[in-house]
Amino acid sequence: CEMSKNERKARWYFGGLASVGAAVVTHPLDLIKVTLQTQQGQLSVLQLIPKIVREQGVLAFYSGLSASMLRQMTYSTTRFGVYEVGKDYVNTDTFAGKVGLAGLSGLAGGIIGTPADMVNVRMQNDVKLPQEQRRNYKNAIDGLLKVYRQEGFPRLFSGATTATARGILMTIGQIAIYDQTKNILLDTPYFEDNLVTHFTASLVAGTIATTLTQPLDVLKTRSMNAKPGEYNGLWDIVKHTAKLGPLGFFKGYVPAFVRLGPHTILTFVFLEQLRLNFGSAPK
Repeated sequence: CEMSKNERKARWYFGGLASVGAAVVTHPLDLIKVTLQTQQGQLSVLQLIPKIVREQGVLAFYSGLSASMLRQMTYSTTRFGVYEVGKDYVNTDTFAGKVGLAGLSGLAGGIIGTPADMVNVRMQNDVKLPQEQRRNYKNAIDGLLKVYRQEGFPRLFSGATTATARGILMTIGQIAIYDQTKNILLDTPYFEDNLVTHFTASLVAGTIATTLTQPLDVLKTRSMNAKPGEYNGLWDIVKHTAKLGPLGFFKGYVPAFVRLGPHTILTFVFLEQLRLNFGSAPK
């Protein structure tokens, strides 16, 4: 039955499930990344971790976990779902087909995931603000309701342009590159449809996804954290970031990779296990 297992198809919601599982494992890394990107000081990762533990305890690393999970449930379920369903309508045998479908999936996921993403960024950023400036959302749902009540519905989609552009690049980097790399590996005599292949392909995908999305990620984090009126428009944030030199756009690349690498690997490893064990039989 081994062969028929390999031919199994992922169900549309497997990607969302796998991403939520991965998010629970990698959430502390995400928190460290947001802290690094928004601090104006020059603390390194090794200085930040003990500082957070000293000031807020170990559980601080899981602050905002509900928003992280809600974000994966909205954003990644959409991305993987559209991609999986879209395979029936788009020819994904070519690399261009994969990239096109992944881009479309990322567009949909980016838009649908923006509100949860914004609350996620704000909840993580709260950790660093002085007491009187904190937003103190109890959880993701509380955050969404408060933004809606206090700042209006459109504000839930603030940063949607960057979040969506990032969603497109991320999905191309992750899903299309993963699929393509996996196909290339399986075509060689050295790889089979197993953990080694899934790990290798997802490591490649994670690296490319980080490189594609890092500049947008920096802009997105800045725009979502901005006080009303701090920047007038996206271009203003670009100019502000450019003052740091071209590497300013890759600020926090290492922590971003340290987070996105394992997240991508875990997502695809979980996804493949779901597919091999619970996938639908090929038609």
